[in-house]
Amino acid sequence: QVQLVESGGGLVKVGGSLRLACAASGSTFSDLRLGWFRQDPGKEPELVAGVSRSGGDTYYAHSVKGRFTISKDTAKNIVWLQMNNLKPEDTAAYYCGASLPSTAEVGLHRRDYNYWGQGTRVTVSS
Repeated sequence: QVQLVESGGGLVKVGGSLRLACAASGSTFSDLRLGWFRQDPGKEPELVAGVSRSGGDTYYAHSVKGRFTISKDTAKNIVWLQMNNLKPEDTAAYYCGASLPSTAEVGLHRRDYNYWGQGTRVTVSS
């Protein structure tokens, strides 16, 4: 029902910026709860940013707060993750998640998302 395609990953220097895009299709965009997860080998997937279906509520992991911004582009059905001041520990595969929630709240756990993209790799060089 919902398809998600990530793009925008790549290699960037410490202190640089990247903007990841998650293009959503197959459902009304305004109905979607959206989030960005990342997974580094040997670690559990981590929710780095989430946004409620209305866009009115957001969540950021402490490690990225103040550096990353999640936003919805309703005209293009894209959720962006703007990443600034990148650090080596930001290196990971980044995944977009979505759900059609029964509530309007930000999803804070993997179980709050049931649609997934294939991921895009971000590498931050020291």
